[in-house]
Amino acid sequence: MGVAERTRATRPLRAVKVAALAGLVAVLATGCSGEEVLRFGWPEGVTPEADRMRVLWTWSVIAALVVGVIVWGLIFWAVAFHRKKKHETEPLPRQFQYNVPLELFTVVVPVIMVCVLFFFTATTESVVLDEQEDPDVTVDVTAFQWNWEFQYPDTRTADGGPVSTVGSSTEIPLLVLPTDRVIQYNLRSTDVIHSFWVPEFNFKRDVFPYPEKNNQDNTFQNTIDQEGSFVGRCAELCGTYHAMMNFEVRALSPDRYDRYIELRTRVNPETGVPYSASEALAIMQDEGCGELCSPRAVTTEPFATSRTLRTASG
Repeated sequence: MGVAERTRATRPLRAVKVAALAGLVAVLATGCSGEEVLRFGWPEGVTPEADRMRVLWTWSVIAALVVGVIVWGLIFWAVAFHRKKKHETEPLPRQFQYNVPLELFTVVVPVIMVCVLFFFTATTESVVLDEQEDPDVTVDVTAFQWNWEFQYPDTRTADGGPVSTVGSSTEIPLLVLPTDRVIQYNLRSTDVIHSFWVPEFNFKRDVFPYPEKNNQDNTFQNTIDQEGSFVGRCAELCGTYHAMMNFEVRALSPDRYDRYIELRTRVNPETGVPYSASEALAIMQDEGCGELCSPRAVTTEPFATSRTLRTASG
């Protein structure tokens, strides 16, 4: 079989391979919604800061795709029009040892691209990390092995102490926050390094013991755009039960949040102590708040740390 005949025989096989590859790409692409494709895989956030980071990510990917298309086009153009044919006797194209304009282009353009990317990254970072002098709500977040405590230092209960919620092995702590208000988080650990992470915030910050001695920024602010329940996690390996060190953010509208704080400052007549987070939310649920005011976490479950509850599986 000659060269021409072999070429004709392999063309259908190549077409089948290309079609199979295109079909595979089409099938894989259908696993993403149109919105996910436009976000280029960036997770959906519930804060303006998360939206600002998404915009930076989207345009960075678009810029990278534009550069990629240009590079791929030049590669394919060189392969298609500047390759040596079989049995070709003509000399190779004229070679250039030096090309000053091309060398300047390949140096100056990447430098400009890096500067532009740095500018938009720096401006986005400054917006995300910006802090107002007088936030609407302040929360002291204390991490410990292996749970969380949330205090509202500006709000006092009937007995004079700050409103506080502490998690346990049987109860996921609820961090109740308002929407459309500036919230400041003051982070501190009582033992080892932890990390405060709410995936829907698209933001994570390590929690240090004595952050001022470690020269660490232990505060940040954000504003939540919508009501909902969002799981929070420790994102720093901190010991045996690190994977179970979860909490839940419960974002309520400002009027519901004010009602929640009002209940937390009052004394439960049945127990003689201030209402807990779950008790206050249960009252609000009875008042018509619905599942949003569930007195228990709905995004995660507590982990029983008693090893006697488990048996060998084989």
